[in-house]
Amino acid sequence: RNTIGRIRLSKVLIIPDLHEPVAHPGALAFCKYLHSKYKCNKVVCIGDITDMQAISFHANNPQCPGALDEYHLAKKALKRWHKTFPKMTITLGNHDCRAIRLAESVNIPPQYLRDYTAVWNTPGWDWVYDCMIDDVYYWHGEGRSGVNPAFNVMKDMLMSVCMGHCHAASGIKWLANPLRRTFGLDTGCLINI
Repeated sequence: RNTIGRIRLSKVLIIPDLHEPVAHPGALAFCKYLHSKYKCNKVVCIGDITDMQAISFHANNPQCPGALDEYHLAKKALKRWHKTFPKMTITLGNHDCRAIRLAESVNIPPQYLRDYTAVWNTPGWDWVYDCMIDDVYYWHGEGRSGVNPAFNVMKDMLMSVCMGHCHAASGIKWLANPLRRTFGLDTGCLINI
């Protein structure tokens, strides 16, 4: 049920880390199916919507596309996501912020950079650090890892949390007391099965 008393709760489709252009080929169809099956009225991508491997601070893989090629491949993939989900909130992930971090490392101020909507041509998408929907905290999860990362954040924040970032972590863990129930939801990622 999606009501508490008389309050109607949102039905949120949470899209895990995509890392376009390397998301699993069936990821979009899977998310579209879930959106329809559960009649979701909100969509949140939990971050790392793009991979940006070519502009990482880590060593580049010589078998991967260069920065411009990766940009064009990711933009083409995001066009399909945008067509399917024209209204979406994206909580910025560490990969999404790579261009900004690289610019900062060479003293380029943010005034010289374009916003995410302009870079990816995604009007209707809201690019944010975090958001709250029905007293549930959504964020990417950068800086958190280990066993049960969302559950640990939930205990720290004393509220329900949905987060990505930790690719190998997926599932939901609950904590309950006589007054309330809270959960920590790890989304995993959509790079591979």
